[in-house]
Amino acid sequence: MNLALLEKDVTALCEEVSEFMNKESENFDISKIEQKGSFSNLVSYVDKESEKRLVERLSNLLPGSGFLAEEGTETKGTNDYRWIIDPLDGTTNYLHGLPIYAISIGLQRSDKTVLGIVYDVSNHTCYHAIENQPAYCNQKEIRISPITEMGESLLATGFPYYHHSDKKENYLEIIKTFLEKTHGIRRLGSAAMDLAYVASGKLEGFFEYNLSPWDVAGGAFLVQQAGGVVTDFSGGDNYLFGKELCAGGNIHVEMLKIVQKEWWK
Repeated sequence: MNLALLEKDVTALCEEVSEFMNKESENFDISKIEQKGSFSNLVSYVDKESEKRLVERLSNLLPGSGFLAEEGTETKGTNDYRWIIDPLDGTTNYLHGLPIYAISIGLQRSDKTVLGIVYDVSNHTCYHAIENQPAYCNQKEIRISPITEMGESLLATGFPYYHHSDKKENYLEIIKTFLEKTHGIRRLGSAAMDLAYVASGKLEGFFEYNLSPWDVAGGAFLVQQAGGVVTDFSGGDNYLFGKELCAGGNIHVEMLKIVQKEWWK
Protein backbone atom coordinates (compact mmCIF):
# COMPACT_ATOMS: atom_id res chain seq x y z
CA MET A 1 0.00 0.00 0.00
CA ASN A 2 1.24 3.48 -0.89
CA LEU A 3 0.68 5.62 2.20
CA ALA A 4 1.45 8.86 0.37
CA LEU A 5 -1.32 8.23 -2.17
CA LEU A 6 -3.70 7.15 0.56
CA GLU A 7 -2.90 10.35 2.46
CA LYS A 8 -3.92 12.43 -0.56
CA ASP A 9 -7.16 10.49 -0.97
CA VAL A 10 -8.06 10.85 2.72
CA THR A 11 -7.29 14.57 2.61
CA ALA A 12 -9.62 14.96 -0.36
CA LEU A 13 -12.29 13.01 1.52
CA CYS A 14 -11.94 15.33 4.51
CA GLU A 15 -12.41 18.30 2.22
CA GLU A 16 -15.64 16.80 0.90
CA VAL A 17 -17.03 16.04 4.35
CA SER A 18 -16.05 19.49 5.60
CA GLU A 19 -18.10 21.03 2.80
CA PHE A 20 -21.10 19.10 4.09
CA MET A 21 -20.44 20.35 7.63
CA ASN A 22 -20.09 23.97 6.54
CA LYS A 23 -23.25 23.81 4.45
CA GLU A 24 -25.23 22.31 7.34
CA SER A 25 -23.93 24.95 9.74
CA GLU A 26 -25.59 27.70 7.70
CA ASN A 27 -29.08 26.50 8.64
CA PHE A 28 -28.42 24.18 11.53
CA ASP A 29 -31.53 22.61 13.08
CA ILE A 30 -30.91 22.86 16.83
CA SER A 31 -33.81 20.49 17.52
CA LYS A 32 -31.66 17.65 16.18
CA ILE A 33 -29.09 17.90 18.97
CA GLU A 34 -28.84 14.89 21.25
CA GLN A 35 -27.31 14.62 24.70
CA LYS A 36 -24.80 11.80 25.04
CA GLY A 37 -24.01 10.77 28.59
CA SER A 38 -23.86 14.21 30.18
CA PHE A 39 -25.14 17.72 29.59
CA SER A 40 -21.85 18.84 28.05
CA ASN A 41 -21.37 15.88 25.72
CA LEU A 42 -23.53 16.61 22.70
CA VAL A 43 -24.03 14.94 19.34
CA SER A 44 -25.90 16.03 16.23
CA TYR A 45 -27.00 14.49 12.96
CA VAL A 46 -23.95 16.22 11.44
CA ASP A 47 -21.62 14.04 13.56
CA LYS A 48 -23.48 10.88 12.58
CA GLU A 49 -23.76 11.66 8.88
CA SER A 50 -20.11 12.73 8.70
CA GLU A 51 -19.01 9.47 10.31
CA LYS A 52 -21.17 7.48 7.90
CA ARG A 53 -19.59 9.20 4.90
CA LEU A 54 -16.06 8.80 6.24
CA VAL A 55 -16.45 5.12 7.08
CA GLU A 56 -18.05 4.31 3.73
CA ARG A 57 -15.32 5.97 1.69
CA LEU A 58 -12.42 4.80 3.85
CA SER A 59 -13.72 1.25 3.52
CA ASN A 60 -13.43 1.64 -0.24
CA LEU A 61 -9.97 3.18 -0.05
CA LEU A 62 -8.63 0.40 2.17
CA PRO A 63 -10.86 -2.69 1.90
CA GLY A 64 -10.88 -4.99 4.89
CA SER A 65 -9.73 -2.38 7.39
CA GLY A 66 -11.31 -2.11 10.84
CA PHE A 67 -12.85 0.96 12.45
CA LEU A 68 -13.09 2.61 15.84
CA ALA A 69 -15.11 5.83 15.69
CA GLU A 70 -16.82 8.14 18.15
CA GLU A 71 -20.40 7.74 17.00
CA GLY A 72 -20.52 3.99 17.36
CA THR A 73 -18.77 2.44 14.37
CA GLU A 74 -16.57 -0.34 15.73
CA THR A 75 -15.65 -3.21 13.45
CA LYS A 76 -12.80 -5.68 13.35
CA GLY A 77 -11.06 -5.76 10.00
CA THR A 78 -9.80 -8.65 7.96
CA ASN A 79 -6.33 -7.14 7.61
CA ASP A 80 -3.85 -5.41 9.96
CA TYR A 81 -5.27 -1.90 9.47
CA ARG A 82 -7.68 0.06 11.64
CA TRP A 83 -9.04 3.60 11.26
CA ILE A 84 -9.62 5.63 14.45
CA ILE A 85 -12.00 8.48 13.67
CA ASP A 86 -13.65 11.46 15.27
CA PRO A 87 -15.94 12.84 12.56
CA LEU A 88 -16.42 16.15 14.38
CA ASP A 89 -14.05 16.89 17.24
CA GLY A 90 -15.41 20.01 18.88
CA THR A 91 -19.12 19.31 18.45
CA THR A 92 -20.16 21.84 21.10
CA ASN A 93 -18.15 24.55 19.33
CA TYR A 94 -19.80 23.60 16.04
CA LEU A 95 -23.30 23.74 17.52
CA HIS A 96 -22.65 27.21 18.91
CA GLY A 97 -21.03 28.54 15.74
CA LEU A 98 -17.57 28.79 17.30
CA PRO A 99 -15.16 27.98 14.45
CA ILE A 100 -12.81 25.58 16.26
CA TYR A 101 -13.61 22.00 15.27
CA ALA A 102 -12.00 19.33 13.17
CA ILE A 103 -12.14 15.96 11.50
CA SER A 104 -9.61 13.68 13.18
CA ILE A 105 -8.36 10.50 11.52
CA GLY A 106 -5.64 8.08 12.53
CA LEU A 107 -4.71 4.90 10.68
CA GLN A 108 -3.01 2.08 12.54
CA ARG A 109 -1.16 -0.92 11.17
CA SER A 110 -0.81 -3.69 13.74
CA ASP A 111 -1.68 -1.17 16.50
CA LYS A 112 0.98 1.32 15.38
CA THR A 113 -0.18 4.63 13.94
CA VAL A 114 1.14 5.21 10.42
CA LEU A 115 -1.05 8.08 9.22
CA GLY A 116 -2.61 11.05 10.98
CA ILE A 117 -4.86 13.83 9.74
CA VAL A 118 -6.52 16.71 11.54
CA TYR A 119 -8.67 18.73 9.18
CA ASP A 120 -9.52 22.23 10.44
CA VAL A 121 -12.99 22.55 8.91
CA SER A 122 -13.55 26.29 9.35
CA ASN A 123 -10.21 27.27 7.86
CA HIS A 124 -10.00 24.55 5.17
CA THR A 125 -6.60 23.62 6.56
CA CYS A 126 -5.19 20.10 6.68
CA TYR A 127 -2.55 18.96 9.15
CA HIS A 128 -1.23 15.61 7.97
CA ALA A 129 1.60 13.11 8.27
CA ILE A 130 2.57 9.54 7.40
CA GLU A 131 5.18 7.30 8.97
CA ASN A 132 8.85 8.12 8.34
CA GLN A 133 7.92 11.53 6.94
CA PRO A 134 7.62 15.06 8.39
CA ALA A 135 4.29 16.58 9.38
CA TYR A 136 2.68 19.19 7.17
CA CYS A 137 0.09 21.93 7.29
CA ASN A 138 -1.32 21.81 3.78
CA GLN A 139 1.92 21.64 1.77
CA LYS A 140 4.19 23.37 4.31
CA GLU A 141 6.33 21.30 6.65
CA ILE A 142 5.64 21.98 10.33
CA ARG A 143 7.74 21.54 13.46
CA ILE A 144 7.18 21.86 17.16
CA SER A 145 7.94 25.19 18.84
CA PRO A 146 11.62 25.98 19.44
CA ILE A 147 10.79 27.43 22.87
CA THR A 148 12.66 25.66 25.67
CA GLU A 149 11.56 27.67 28.72
CA MET A 150 8.31 26.94 30.53
CA GLY A 151 7.98 30.63 31.37
CA GLU A 152 7.80 31.49 27.67
CA SER A 153 5.31 28.80 26.75
CA LEU A 154 1.60 28.76 25.95
CA LEU A 155 -0.33 25.59 26.80
CA ALA A 156 -3.77 24.14 26.14
CA THR A 157 -5.97 21.82 28.12
CA GLY A 158 -9.55 20.62 28.23
CA PHE A 159 -12.22 20.17 30.85
CA PRO A 160 -13.40 16.56 30.65
CA TYR A 161 -17.08 15.71 30.34
CA TYR A 162 -16.61 13.08 33.02
CA HIS A 163 -14.44 13.69 36.08
CA HIS A 164 -12.99 11.15 38.45
CA SER A 165 -14.43 12.49 41.68
CA ASP A 166 -11.12 11.99 43.48
CA LYS A 167 -9.09 13.75 40.78
CA LYS A 168 -10.92 17.05 40.26
CA GLU A 169 -8.81 18.95 42.75
CA ASN A 170 -5.58 17.41 41.47
CA TYR A 171 -6.42 18.53 37.96
CA LEU A 172 -7.23 22.06 39.12
CA GLU A 173 -3.88 22.18 40.92
CA ILE A 174 -2.10 21.23 37.69
CA ILE A 175 -3.89 24.05 35.89
CA LYS A 176 -3.12 26.49 38.71
CA THR A 177 0.58 25.62 38.60
CA PHE A 178 0.80 26.05 34.84
CA LEU A 179 -1.04 29.38 35.03
CA GLU A 180 1.66 30.60 37.38
CA LYS A 181 4.58 29.25 35.35
CA THR A 182 3.60 29.96 31.71
CA HIS A 183 2.23 32.68 29.45
CA GLY A 184 -1.17 31.08 29.96
CA ILE A 185 -3.51 28.19 29.24
CA ARG A 186 -6.09 28.01 26.47
CA ARG A 187 -9.19 25.83 26.42
CA LEU A 188 -10.17 25.54 22.75
CA GLY A 189 -12.72 22.73 22.98
CA SER A 190 -11.07 20.40 20.47
CA ALA A 191 -8.25 18.06 21.49
CA ALA A 192 -7.51 17.38 17.83
CA MET A 193 -6.93 21.07 17.13
CA ASP A 194 -4.88 21.45 20.34
CA LEU A 195 -2.55 18.70 19.15
CA ALA A 196 -2.34 20.12 15.62
CA TYR A 197 -1.33 23.45 17.14
CA VAL A 198 1.37 21.77 19.24
CA ALA A 199 2.66 20.03 16.11
CA SER A 200 2.81 23.32 14.21
CA GLY A 201 4.46 25.27 17.03
CA LYS A 202 1.50 27.51 17.88
CA LEU A 203 1.33 25.91 21.32
CA GLU A 204 4.17 24.47 23.35
CA GLY A 205 2.11 21.78 25.02
CA PHE A 206 -1.25 20.15 25.69
CA PHE A 207 -2.53 17.95 28.52
CA GLU A 208 -5.88 16.43 29.40
CA TYR A 209 -7.47 13.36 30.97
CA ASN A 210 -10.58 11.30 30.22
CA LEU A 211 -9.80 11.44 26.52
CA SER A 212 -10.92 8.80 24.04
CA PRO A 213 -8.69 7.29 21.33
CA TRP A 214 -10.57 9.05 18.53
CA ASP A 215 -9.92 12.42 20.19
CA VAL A 216 -6.16 12.07 19.90
CA ALA A 217 -5.11 9.35 17.43
CA GLY A 218 -4.53 11.67 14.49
CA GLY A 219 -3.18 14.64 16.43
CA ALA A 220 -0.79 12.70 18.65
CA PHE A 221 0.85 11.21 15.57
CA LEU A 222 1.23 14.70 14.09
CA VAL A 223 3.06 15.89 17.21
CA GLN A 224 5.44 12.93 17.06
CA GLN A 225 6.19 13.39 13.35
CA ALA A 226 6.80 17.10 13.98
CA GLY A 227 9.48 16.30 16.55
CA GLY A 228 7.43 16.34 19.73
CA VAL A 229 6.74 13.83 22.49
CA VAL A 230 3.42 12.31 23.53
CA THR A 231 2.97 10.25 26.71
CA ASP A 232 0.39 9.34 29.29
CA PHE A 233 0.69 10.95 32.72
CA SER A 234 3.04 8.17 33.83
CA GLY A 235 5.43 8.98 31.01
CA GLY A 236 4.46 5.80 29.16
CA ASP A 237 2.92 5.24 25.77
CA ASN A 238 -0.65 4.35 26.78
CA TYR A 239 -2.05 7.72 25.72
CA LEU A 240 -4.58 6.36 23.21
CA PHE A 241 -6.50 4.07 25.52
CA GLY A 242 -5.23 5.16 28.93
CA LYS A 243 -7.37 8.32 28.96
CA GLU A 244 -4.42 10.58 29.88
CA LEU A 245 -2.23 12.56 27.54
CA CYS A 246 0.65 15.00 27.85
CA ALA A 247 2.06 16.31 24.57
CA GLY A 248 4.78 18.85 24.02
CA GLY A 249 7.99 19.83 22.37
CA ASN A 250 11.07 21.00 24.21
CA ILE A 251 9.17 21.56 27.46
CA HIS A 252 7.57 18.11 27.62
CA VAL A 253 9.84 16.80 30.35
CA GLU A 254 9.16 19.80 32.60
CA MET A 255 5.43 19.67 31.83
CA LEU A 256 5.26 16.01 32.76
CA LYS A 257 7.03 16.59 36.08
CA ILE A 258 4.42 19.17 37.07
CA VAL A 259 1.54 16.94 35.95
CA GLN A 260 2.92 13.97 37.89
CA LYS A 261 3.61 15.97 41.04
CA GLU A 262 0.02 17.19 41.31
CA TRP A 263 -1.80 14.20 39.80
CA TRP A 264 -0.56 11.66 42.36
CA LYS A 265 -0.70 13.81 45.48
